[in-house]
Amino acid sequence: MVAIDLFAGAGGLSTGAKLAGIDVKLAVEQDRNAANTFRLNHPTTRLLADDIRRLDRSMVASVPRSTSPTIIFGGPPCQGFSFSNTRTRTVSNENNWLFHEFVRVVKMWEPDYVVFENVQGILTTAKGLFLDEILEQFDKLKYELTYGLLNALEFGVPQNRVRFFLIAARNGRPIPLPAPSPSNAITVSDAIRDLPKLQNGSGLDWLPYSAVSPSDYATPLRTVKGGCSCHYVTKNSAMVVQRYRHVPPGGNWEDIPLSMMNNYTDRTRCHTGIYRRLDSTRPAVVIANYRKNMLIHPSQDRGLSVREAARIQSFPDSYRFSGSIGFQQQQVGNAVPPLLAAAVFEQIRRCARPAEPAAPHGDRSDSRTGRG
Repeated sequence: MVAIDLFAGAGGLSTGAKLAGIDVKLAVEQDRNAANTFRLNHPTTRLLADDIRRLDRSMVASVPRSTSPTIIFGGPPCQGFSFSNTRTRTVSNENNWLFHEFVRVVKMWEPDYVVFENVQGILTTAKGLFLDEILEQFDKLKYELTYGLLNALEFGVPQNRVRFFLIAARNGRPIPLPAPSPSNAITVSDAIRDLPKLQNGSGLDWLPYSAVSPSDYATPLRTVKGGCSCHYVTKNSAMVVQRYRHVPPGGNWEDIPLSMMNNYTDRTRCHTGIYRRLDSTRPAVVIANYRKNMLIHPSQDRGLSVREAARIQSFPDSYRFSGSIGFQQQQVGNAVPPLLAAAVFEQIRRCARPAEPAAPHGDRSDSRTGRG
């Protein structure tokens, strides 16, 4: 399959596509640091590091098409649909309408398949207005639609992260969302126990792996010999580190003595994700803005390193991130977990072969056929 990646970010979807054997020929990403990260890790993909509105018909037409199926995928900026950004979840937020640019490129290239990914808040923002608009646009283009929520936890990712996926197909029949894996959930320990111990504010890049044996999850992610890079940790103040010491595994800000939280006007209004210490025996909570949330390492009194967060997102250890530590943290947190993306693309590849129909997905997704 030949593909185009729109709103590519740091490349989580493209990494998953490549794991599924898809050749990503063209990608578009406006953010300079994310674009640099994408270019660093996907050197054979042509990258437009610019506003998607500058992507014209000639550039799209230059993507070589073969006899194999074609696919466009991507996730338009999701901040406006996020539950954590209620002030931007309105029809007046210009970024909430960037999916029209996604549809514009689909019209130009007319791929066989489309994968549209976003946060689960897109289902309810503006009472479902945006979702209805997206479905209508693809219906008009004669695509068969299937959509719903997928939890990365159920596809081999050690993280309880739910995302919205829509699969559109032109081949006459809808493609069901992939079925969850029946295997046991991967834990935080499985993800990071073989990584080196670090200090608060670590600015180290490459370090050797620890002497701890890697888990079955971590072993295939160790794609470099002897060690890996990106062991960068936010340097927190002594006061913040002191707060960390009061939080047990699975705990949060509620475990910190009130006398140590007096810089908060009303600490009872803190989000439950603030000062959350990961539990090594369980999957992680969402690795999103983990620097802002003061997400705590399960056993060390510090924040997560960029590499630890990337492991929990299922990026291989050879994957490098560009920019300052803050930009790297943002790229990792914003990315689609590659293993989740791979499950979606593998489902499409299976269904693209008539001799291998996909198994039913039950009632976890909603399907629509083109209304014409």
